[in-house]
Amino acid sequence: MFFLCDATLMPILKPFALATFSALLSSTALPSMAATFNIDAEQPHDHWQSMALTLGSERHFRAVETHSYSDATLSLNATQGVCDLPWLEMRVTLAEQQGESRAVNLVPTRIRVDDTPIIDTMAEFITERGDDGFYAHFYLSDLQTLMAQMSQGEQLFIGFDQQDSDPWYMTFSLDGADDAIARIQRLCDRADDQ
Repeated sequence: MFFLCDATLMPILKPFALATFSALLSSTALPSMAATFNIDAEQPHDHWQSMALTLGSERHFRAVETHSYSDATLSLNATQGVCDLPWLEMRVTLAEQQGESRAVNLVPTRIRVDDTPIIDTMAEFITERGDDGFYAHFYLSDLQTLMAQMSQGEQLFIGFDQQDSDPWYMTFSLDGADDAIARIQRLCDRADDQ
């Protein structure tokens, strides 16, 4: 049995769902951190951007797609010191700041680049206190393969299974993803060498 989220999040997501999920992620705040980071070295790559995010001595690097949806982003992120452990995240902008940080649910998810084999995985839905974002963190056992597919592909498809409804699908452009991903890997590796 598949589900999207528990009933406590439905009031938050219903307006979003009724808008046909026409928008998801657009923020530079990192997951599980409601802090605002300084943006450095921002560079466009067609439909993607790459950047460094800093707060004190903390450094993160992000390749982000902001083209496909007005209030949603898909990002690949890396952190100085653990550059070999990047993570994929999707963020949806909600109507208001959230009152608490919590993991809302764990959702069966399918990810696919173009016509490559479907990756069956799980996504954890998270909100952060003081942040107007709704985050989806993806559990991926082979992110390196997905990154290689993203660097060569045209579109990334994400499907979130819902209990009694059709899956919720998102499609993100990969135009420029190759350059953005390569750049954040270089920036992260360079930061590790300093």
